Amino acid sequence: MVKIQLTREKATLLITLYAKAQESRLPNSVLRDEAAAAAVRRIDYDFSRLRMRRDEMIGLALRAHTLDGWVREFIAAHGDATVLHLGCGLDTRVQRIDPPPGVDWFEVDYPEVIELRRNLYPARPNCTLVGTPVTSLDWLARIPAGKPTLVVAEGLFLYLPEPALLALLRAVTAQFPSGEVLFDAYNRLGLAWVAHNRMIRSTGAVTRWSLADPQDLSAEVPALQLRTERGGYETDDRRQRARYSLAAQIALWVMRRVPPLGSMTRLLRYHY
Repeated sequence: MVKIQLTREKATLLITLYAKAQESRLPNSVLRDEAAAAAVRRIDYDFSRLRMRRDEMIGLALRAHTLDGWVREFIAAHGDATVLHLGCGLDTRVQRIDPPPGVDWFEVDYPEVIELRRNLYPARPNCTLVGTPVTSLDWLARIPAGKPTLVVAEGLFLYLPEPALLALLRAVTAQFPSGEVLFDAYNRLGLAWVAHNRMIRSTGAVTRWSLADPQDLSAEVPALQLRTERGGYETDDRRQRARYSLAAQIALWVMRRVPPLGSMTRLLRYHY
């Protein structure tokens, strides 16, 4: 068994890992994430403490599924891409995507998180583990430039101070010639909602960065241009929407029709 001794923002990786593992056990799973389920079985942690609800499992899985789809689209268009999976935690995205040999994939997170990955997951060809805070920036010098580069950050940017986040995005768009940046974002109301979530509170994590309008980020990092925006836990698949409880379906319906609520959480795709 692998012991977990993480706190604050680092501990939130347990929430997303468990959600994906548990959603994969539900009927009509969208992720079918057997690697996440296997990792949960090997971790010495009482996941029942999270008191995770079924709707939360489904919502986090749908969020990951949307990002996975965008990653697959980018790789299909750029068979020699570089993928930077920032704040990777224990996410099994590289296993779900299973990129072709021409893609160089980098998993980036704190050293203690990367050590957990080494203990839980087998090494993969063309997948490099980088143990560093993503905002240190010196790690970028280790990444080959010159290829289309995809940055994917799920459940990360909301915990970063704005100056550090903007510096990271400016460095990425300056170093790599072209690519995309994919992430989830929250307006101030959404950030407050996350901060008061019982699972987040239990970790002691502090939320920091909110985004009122996707165009605001382009104003700060001009190289980034918005390509796609959608609700954080939405799906176009009616069968998948039907998996939510009635209360959750009503809440999502209301959010789609009330702008401040609809922008509480979004998935954003920028190109540069």
